[in-house]
Parts: sequence; C-alpha cells; structure tokens
Amino acid sequence: MSTYTQIFGQQVLVVTADPSNPTVGQMWYNSTSKTLKFLGTTTSGAWAAGGNLAVARSALGGAGTQTSALAFGGFNPPDTGATEEYDGTSWTSGGSLGTARRTLAGCGTQTSGLAFGGFTTTNLANTEEYDGSSWTSGGNLGTGRRELAGAGTQTAGLAIGGFATTNLANTEEYDGTSWTSGGSLANARELLAGCGTQTSALAFGGEPAPKNLTEEYDGTSWTSGGNLGTARQFLAGSGTQTAALAFGGNDATPTAATEAYNGTSWTADTSMATARNALGGAGTQTSALAFGGGPSPSAATEEFTGAGSPVTKTVTAT
Repeated sequence: MSTYTQIFGQQVLVVTADPSNPTVGQMWYNSTSKTLKFLGTTTSGAWAAGGNLAVARSALGGAGTQTSALAFGGFNPPDTGATEEYDGTSWTSGGSLGTARRTLAGCGTQTSGLAFGGFTTTNLANTEEYDGSSWTSGGNLGTGRRELAGAGTQTAGLAIGGFATTNLANTEEYDGTSWTSGGSLANARELLAGCGTQTSALAFGGEPAPKNLTEEYDGTSWTSGGNLGTARQFLAGSGTQTAALAFGGNDATPTAATEAYNGTSWTADTSMATARNALGGAGTQTSALAFGGGPSPSAATEEFTGAGSPVTKTVTAT
C-alpha cells in the first residue's frame, strides 16, 4: 500500500542552497546551513544600511532601481560631476557628467539615464544622457533652473518646477531630443520631489516655506492630490503616481520621515536611520534607495523594504 509521502511527496523541500526564486509561503530545509526557512512577507516597512557612496555629496541627482541605481552630480564641495552605479550592494564609478553641478534632477535607468538643470555659478539648462558608460549632451531645457524635480525616462522625461529668478510652476517634457512646454503646477515651488512617468507623474513638497502639497500630472495638466503629513523641502521620492514614497528633506531641521502614497493620501511609514536633506532617491514604493544628502555632504546609503514585500525568514525554536 502506498504511503502518504509516496503519494504527496515530502512536505518540506530539502536543498543545499536557498531557492533562487521561491514563492510566498514556500518552505525549505537548507542542509548546508542546517536551517528551516520560508518566504514570507514583511509586516511593516524598514530601512537598512547599504553600501556607502565613494564620493560623499549633497544636492545630487538619482535614477534607476534599488539594485541598479545611478547617482550623479552634487556638492562635495566643490560641485562634482561624479557618477556612481549601485548593484544592490556597493557603488562603483561610472562616467562623469560633462558639466559638474548641484541641485539638478534626473530620471530613467542606470543604463539609460537623464540629468537636467542644476546650478554651478548660474542656473543651467544643460541636459545629458547616460548610456551605462558615459554622458552625452542632449537638448537644453527651455528655462535654465535649479532645485527642480524629475520624472519619467530618458526618451520621455519630465522637468518639474524649480528656481530661475523666482520659483517656477512650469513643466517641460523631453522626447529624447528636445524639451517642450507642458502644463504648469498650480503652486510654483522649488526644492520639491517627483516620481512617476511623463503622463502619470507626482510632485510633492518644496518651498517657499516647507510645503505639504501634492500634485498629480496626466500628461497635460496638474491637479491637487492628498497633502503630505510632514511639510518639507529638499526631499527625495520614488515610485509611481499611485504608489509613491517620500523620504527625508527639511522641516525646519533635517528629517528622516518617510511617507507612502496610494494615489489619494499619504501614510507615515518607518523613518530612515539618518535624518537628512538634499539627498538622492531611486526605486519603487516598496523597494527604494536613499543616498547622499546633507547638511554636511554624506556618503550614506539606505535601502527600504516596504510592508508586504517578500522576505526570506528562518524558523527558530521558541
């Protein structure tokens, strides 16, 4: 007569190395480490330390994902054009920007990035495109500006707000060659954060005076969204219009506050380990990266894992 295990097999898979792509709920026994493990999900968001930047800096640009990020420009001092690439563990040097600058914006990926605007001794309209090795010149912004936000991709980018001779409300759209005017923000501001795509973007925070304002872009016009719980400027962001993350910034003093957006409202999440402003950001709402920042130029990197994200856990005796 067949036994239960002959019919259904062993209930716990025995392996010599953890599975490379387990499913949530899957359990296995690692005979090498002699541990029983399973793939569960996180119950709350958490920040953890990542590898430090080689060049400590504030007011830098960022793009990409948590495991394939790009950090570029910033203030060291002096202004830097240094570019670094992150693989989920450590940063390595990439090709330098053609124009060293700070308070610039960026978007895209590690191998197809876009850097635009910023400041040296004057506000810049310069745009540069990254191919994974080097930067080349793209079309200039219609309005030179600093302290702006970015969203989208290298061939469908969005430049949002910033500062020229005054706070700006205008938006510009990039098609991979040139910038054209888009819809204006309802509230002119600088030192804001952005995320999403050219036709589904989010702009939040900023100044004058720390703002809690959020606006949503549909490719034509901006409309009001839910306010941040913590008004702030010089913050970073990641994700999409309906699943965004806001972190860091300045609310009278540097803050570590983190908030998640669901397309309607912001909810407080776990704070970063280090309060900072003028930082770079990349990734998604549940898998974000924070790097650099101020007030003193920093090399620190933190990785965020959001609630509900898959995580391997070890079963221990209680």
